[in-house]
Amino acid sequence: MMGEIIYFLTPGGDEMAILPKAELELIQEAADHARAVADYRSGRLPALTLDETRELVAADSPLAFWRKKARFTQATLAAKVGIAQNYLSEIENGKRAGPVELWLKLSRALEVPIEALVDEE
Repeated sequence: MMGEIIYFLTPGGDEMAILPKAELELIQEAADHARAVADYRSGRLPALTLDETRELVAADSPLAFWRKKARFTQATLAAKVGIAQNYLSEIENGKRAGPVELWLKLSRALEVPIEALVDEE
């Protein structure tokens, strides 16, 4: 059931709408899902088997999952992106964040979009 949506025109002539937060969240979830499906269909996001999906959900982090899926040890991946193995371990365990540039290097090394490496929580 949709809540009431209120439409109005700003003094500058922009058409605007006010809607319940729950409705906005549903729209955002649908958009996220549509992007994920488009990424999968375009080949931008690798397909996962049911077992791999379970492994991803159970992994310490998406980064740890994708590293293991690529068959890299922490030492190997760390060397590929120019960091110490213990630094990569801290990133995988959520103890450190790392700069965006590092995440781009990790994404390239693992051949997955950066969005696949980031846990939204």
